[in-house]
Amino acid sequence: MTTVLAVLQDFTDVSSISGSQLTEEEALQLADELSTQLGEGEIPQSDAESLERMVAGLGDARGALRLTFAKSLGAVGEKAIPILCKALRSHQNVIVRRASAKTLNLIGHKEALPFLLEAFLEDSDPVVLGSSAGAMATIGPDAMDSLLGILKNPDCTPFQVGLINLALSFIGVKAPEALLEAADSDVAEVRVAAISALGDQIQKSDDPRAQIRVFKALDDISPEVRAEAVTLIGKSCDAEDVEHMLCKKLIDEDNQVRKNTAMALMKLEAYNSVESIEIAKSAETDESVQAVFNVAINILSRDS
Repeated sequence: MTTVLAVLQDFTDVSSISGSQLTEEEALQLADELSTQLGEGEIPQSDAESLERMVAGLGDARGALRLTFAKSLGAVGEKAIPILCKALRSHQNVIVRRASAKTLNLIGHKEALPFLLEAFLEDSDPVVLGSSAGAMATIGPDAMDSLLGILKNPDCTPFQVGLINLALSFIGVKAPEALLEAADSDVAEVRVAAISALGDQIQKSDDPRAQIRVFKALDDISPEVRAEAVTLIGKSCDAEDVEHMLCKKLIDEDNQVRKNTAMALMKLEAYNSVESIEIAKSAETDESVQAVFNVAINILSRDS
């Protein structure tokens, strides 16, 4: 099979696409031609020059035209991946880079994974990062190791962590075993992401292993993992099933875990937990935690 890296060489012989663009008239004419082809069920031409013109059209200011070019490149499929990857990584126009990532999302092929990963790590535009993460999520389980590997990087930003968590949630439905394995990682950041992603499995599947693994995370050595587990339980479980175990975390050694526990009980409308929160509050020395306890007590007492 010809790789993306090999095919990329074909496009450097046509012309550099780093600054390619169409005039308004050229873009409109090309979009009309492509719309007609798509409407008749035809696949647009996939020669290098045709692909380059479609990619250049991704930079048009008119959203409807950009969508036409993206759909056309998506219809071309795998043959469009090399030039889209090149545009994603080297085009001067950020709109083209954004649209290239979104179009690779439409195609969803693992050949684009290395380039999406580079864009996610190196591009300065948050939309490019988000679209690249979305495309990796569409690729599915093949992208999971790459996404988890980013979390091990100490330079990974909170914004990137959030995008990875969303991507893993999407992938986890397709790869439950891999997600459960990640939840046992030696790296706390990976465990946090895996636990967070298990929420969709708890809500959308009848696999009890996901819920059991989240319950286990309540006693994780990492306070970040415990805090995430508490929050997830508050979103995805029934109060009568988890109220007792959550109340034990009201006296966790970590401030954030205690706060998250009170908020989780509040979200679950766990009215029977008011007494436990009051007892925890009486021994609480941190004012910020006391404030959260007060809110939980007031709301649960009022609503009950």
